[in-house]
Amino acid sequence: MRALLLCLALPLTLAACAEPKWAPDEAVKAARYSTGNAPSLTLFTVISTRTGAGGHSALMIDGRERVIFDPAGTWYHPSVPERNDVDFGITERMYKFYIDYHARESWYVREQRVPISPAQADALLARVESNGAVAKMMCANDTSSVLRAIPGFESIPGTTSPLKLSKAFGQLPGVVTEDHYDNDPDDNSGVLMIQQAPPQHGTAFGKTE
Repeated sequence: MRALLLCLALPLTLAACAEPKWAPDEAVKAARYSTGNAPSLTLFTVISTRTGAGGHSALMIDGRERVIFDPAGTWYHPSVPERNDVDFGITERMYKFYIDYHARESWYVREQRVPISPAQADALLARVESNGAVAKMMCANDTSSVLRAIPGFESIPGTTSPLKLSKAFGQLPGVVTEDHYDNDPDDNSGVLMIQQAPPQHGTAFGKTE
């Protein structure tokens, strides 16, 4: 799986909180990416393979563009501009990179996807962009807060537990769940190699990749 990834030296601390970031307008505009798919919302939950404890929560919103809301997360790529925990330009390669970055011998990634309306997608995008940078250990808290503010997700409880959030999300109608495992070592830093990826099928706002 590491052949999917770019050469980066990245220490991974699941619950760490990075300094607030605000990418310039031109970088965000250049990176914006639309899959062309029907709108959907994905909850990522990072779970310990050893204890079953939850380590991290994040949202991927696929609407007029695809972004990841990665509250207090450490995932990073130089071609993905970030504004206060919102990552722009989530192509298929970056989506796979995000999962592979977190999945390793002691953690797996639970991906739960649900179809949403264009109005819900727009509301979610606006909500995460206005949320602000998230404090350490508060990823599930802010993720659940974002969801509860959107019509159709009122059943999501306020919680600081990634597992409780995942359980509640899994009870939404139409959710499809997939667990991603990887036997890579816990040391997720160092040189990560990338191979030539096949062409993307989405649109980078006017440019087909």
